[in-house]
Amino acid sequence: MVKRFQIFLGPRRFKIFIALLATTGLASLALNALVEQVAWITALQTALLVVFLLGAAVLVLGRLPSEERRRWLAVMAPAVLAIILGSLAFPQWTGLFLGAGVGWMVAGIFVFNSFGAPQNYKKAIKAMRKQEYDVAIEVISQLVKKEPQQSEHYRFRAELFRLAGKLKRARRDYLRMIELDSESAVAYNGLAEVELQARNYRQALEAARTAHQLAPDEWVAAYNLGMIEDRMRDSEQAIGHLNAALKLGMPDSRHRLLAHLYLLRAYMRCGNKPQAAQALKAMKGEKSGLEEWQVIMSADEAQALREVLSQDVDLARAFIDGEKELASLKVGV
Repeated sequence: MVKRFQIFLGPRRFKIFIALLATTGLASLALNALVEQVAWITALQTALLVVFLLGAAVLVLGRLPSEERRRWLAVMAPAVLAIILGSLAFPQWTGLFLGAGVGWMVAGIFVFNSFGAPQNYKKAIKAMRKQEYDVAIEVISQLVKKEPQQSEHYRFRAELFRLAGKLKRARRDYLRMIELDSESAVAYNGLAEVELQARNYRQALEAARTAHQLAPDEWVAAYNLGMIEDRMRDSEQAIGHLNAALKLGMPDSRHRLLAHLYLLRAYMRCGNKPQAAQALKAMKGEKSGLEEWQVIMSADEAQALREVLSQDVDLARAFIDGEKELASLKVGV
């Protein structure tokens, strides 16, 4: 559980979370040991708890997509507000407000989860975490039979097929998504990733191009297209699309790390050493992204990612650690 939470937050946010927890927790314990004014202790300890909750909320919500962020705000905001108002207006009842706030958060998690995620998904995720991919696939397949027009079910099952190494069946589900919505950039992106995993680079390129045409303002589409073009040594196109992805704002350090790596290789193939050196400098500034990849790659569920990206991550690490230099890459190749 802790490892999954670390992967979700990323190394930098996880370290901040631990520091926040340790600081507020130790301060609260110190108050118990050093101060004798009970009422004052309670109010200050409540303030420390509020600081921790607000800090944790910022760290967690910052990693969520907008729809999920709104859902969790609905869970956390009333609880934090109740604790703050209770401690300020009725300090003698701080414990009551604290209990009510925490109780709402616990209840809210169950209430909102019950609306936000069907039972089939919960069962499938539970099986997936045990690496029981066939069980997870069967659970989602039952949902597909009930709701054959819901493209999100095909998307989730396709990801399960990819984890299980069943790329043909994953490809079929993404194609089914495209049948349901011919303008789904998500479906074309997924199809491109499957073809890339299968090392069908021409098919991957075609799907990635379509995804980018459908969603030119989405960094994921530009990034995937640039990554595939790098694989195919189409350097000028890769440079254009990877720079576009970076300008669109790539939120995760791990993706920026690899974008700079692909740019480094593309610039070297073009014989542009100054730009390659700039890309190397930028990549070295994404050390937290390397840490993220190392944590993610160690997870059991990351087999599909390891097949596609392990060599890139290893190369990035070698450059960052000084084991490789630009001179090790051939110009114009």
